[in-house]
Amino acid sequence: MLTAVMAQQKSKRSSRKRRGSGAGPRAVPSARREVRAELQAETIRERQKTARAVRTPGAHGERPPSLFGGLPVSEIAIFAGLIGVIVGIAAGNSSALIVGGIVCGFGVLEFTIREHWSGYRSHCTLLAAFPAVGVIALVAQFWNPVHNRQAIVLPAIPVFALCFWLLRKQFRVARQRRVARTP
Repeated sequence: MLTAVMAQQKSKRSSRKRRGSGAGPRAVPSARREVRAELQAETIRERQKTARAVRTPGAHGERPPSLFGGLPVSEIAIFAGLIGVIVGIAAGNSSALIVGGIVCGFGVLEFTIREHWSGYRSHCTLLAAFPAVGVIALVAQFWNPVHNRQAIVLPAIPVFALCFWLLRKQFRVARQRRVARTP
């Protein structure tokens, strides 16, 4: 009889539910848990602040106004140039293709210069590519290597690198001016 009572007690103990390892904290409030959660949240906020300070900044503030007032000249030029490029490709007309590309390029160049020089958004790579492509076009026009076509690109690399460095430096100054001006 004594063994039957002991067997019942053991079975009662083994029937208790146990918390799994993946279960969260108990519902009982704990000061230590609250302090730990607060410290983790503060650490995350500090990491986000330093990540924002280190990364390349995106757009800041309001977009700079157009030189042409409310008239969307850049957008119209990009659209017209795109139509010229499509017509030039479809009809096999190289003149329409070249003129469409130039008009589209001028539309893109207008708004990227405006945004870059005002410190709104950095367009260093795109703006540095314009003179580099011009150098490639000049080299291809006056020098036509038959065996080594990759040599046409070599003079454009230092032009691109120099323009990128100067444009990046200029953008940082413009951005500091813009951020200091914004409340």
